[in-house]
Amino acid sequence: MSTAIGGSGTALAVATPWAVVPSLGNLDAYISAVNRLPMLSLQEEQEFARKFRDQNDLEAAGKLVLSHLRLVVSVSRKYLGYGLPHGDLIQEGNIGLMKAVKRFDPDHGVRLVSYALHWIKAEIHEYILKNWRMVKVATTKAQRKLFFNLRSMKQGFKDEEDAQTHRDSLTDAQIDSMARELNVKREEVIEMEARMAGGDVLLDPAPNDDGDEAFGPIAYLADAGHEPTAMIESRERDVLASDGIAAALEELDPRSRRIVEERWLKVNDDGSGGLTLHDLAAEYGVSAERIRQIESAAMKKMKKALAAYA
Repeated sequence: MSTAIGGSGTALAVATPWAVVPSLGNLDAYISAVNRLPMLSLQEEQEFARKFRDQNDLEAAGKLVLSHLRLVVSVSRKYLGYGLPHGDLIQEGNIGLMKAVKRFDPDHGVRLVSYALHWIKAEIHEYILKNWRMVKVATTKAQRKLFFNLRSMKQGFKDEEDAQTHRDSLTDAQIDSMARELNVKREEVIEMEARMAGGDVLLDPAPNDDGDEAFGPIAYLADAGHEPTAMIESRERDVLASDGIAAALEELDPRSRRIVEERWLKVNDDGSGGLTLHDLAAEYGVSAERIRQIESAAMKKMKKALAAYA
């Protein structure tokens, strides 16, 4: 069995003697064809479902799928308001239908149409959430519920006889009512409405047809380095690195100061540092460990001086 529906064209080909629908040129022809496919009685549905479950009979599975393609078309129409191609919605719904057929157990006493409805909607919902915006607008279960109910509930408010304000945004009373009905916080309703009202904007758009650079927000966004707080922090670091270090060095005795300068502040023309612990130890006639101790004590003293300076 093979089922395929594309955005620009629609095709359905099923290798089964029960029903064969040839490749079709457009979506209207596809919908007309699936609406002519025969529906199954309860006895036929259970027979085919058991054949597929017990014997992996793909022909029986094909009959179950084909007889419910009209259900997918019907469900997909309810999601046309999200601006996505109807053919793509049907295709995703067909995937959900096939998943339902694979998992359907006729012995549970439920018709396939009722069982498949959940799977069809789940696949369509997932497709809408992934493709409606470049940035995903709903991730949690509560956000998903809010996303798919906000549009219909908002339209219901507009259609009420006493709602003649012609507002695009929700009133406080409407937000509270929606939050109570969907069992979510009013802040979540406000946030979701803002997300759905907004659109995607490319920060760095592609060149236009003439090959010229397209102008986008990336061209006029502020440089993070010029943010006031960052600039203040940068100036403070510069002051500490110059005046602060100089003031801290003044707190040291001559030997400690020279050791710190040789070990941390001196850079030769070839990029190398100053004297090593052993060089300084030989100069002052002490051990390298003693030089390290003097250096450590001097660094602690400088750290306190820098903190006081800052």
